[in-house]
Amino acid sequence: MFEKIKKKNFQVLALHHAEAILKHDMKTAADELESVLMHVSIPAEELVYGGGGEGELTQRIRRDLAETYGWKKHNFEIKKIVDGEEKESISHEIDHVKKFSKGTFALEIEWNNKDPFYDRDLENFKRLHADGVISIGAIITRGISLHEGMRDLIEAFARKEGIDSIAKLSLFYDPTSRQKDIITKAAESKGSFEKGWSHAFVSDKFGEATTHWRKLEDRVRRGVGNPCPLLLIGIPKDVVII
Repeated sequence: MFEKIKKKNFQVLALHHAEAILKHDMKTAADELESVLMHVSIPAEELVYGGGGEGELTQRIRRDLAETYGWKKHNFEIKKIVDGEEKESISHEIDHVKKFSKGTFALEIEWNNKDPFYDRDLENFKRLHADGVISIGAIITRGISLHEGMRDLIEAFARKEGIDSIAKLSLFYDPTSRQKDIITKAAESKGSFEKGWSHAFVSDKFGEATTHWRKLEDRVRRGVGNPCPLLLIGIPKDVVII
């Protein structure tokens, strides 16, 4: 299962019988997801560009899943009715949902959010599975190699592009006064602008409190989302193009 992306160093973790469900009941879902992930790539400049909202990588994955295979955003509304009277109504919006002949697959992409978003996703999956409306929940996030290798990737990008001063960063984003001070101090302590900037930039944008594999794995090991069948996929650093 997922052997093609594993060969490309993606991390794959299936929990609570998720692998058996995918192999025997939802192989098409696994094939479609793997097909999209096989073509994932990230030009290094996308890691650096400023601006809010979703990253371009997330947008590409969303577009491929939705337009090619029909994994669309869906809002599940669950109502509690007692003697014909509605007592409670709860909604859970999931970014990618697709119904297959033997079950429903729910998927979220957490590229670079604050890590409490994992709790939201996993609890949503748990409730939806308990209510019998999804068969499996999945999260795609930054893998260990990408998260831990981010500083080296950014430094390599800086050297390739000749980014050796704050002024040259304006081609990609405009650091705040606070960020400029941090970058200047980091460059002095690290011995070069490229190394100092990469250290400061990654700490600021892709820090430990953001969504990455270890944060997700910690939660599922503690039982968050249990007993919903879960599929976790980590994007490796190999997909970054310098």
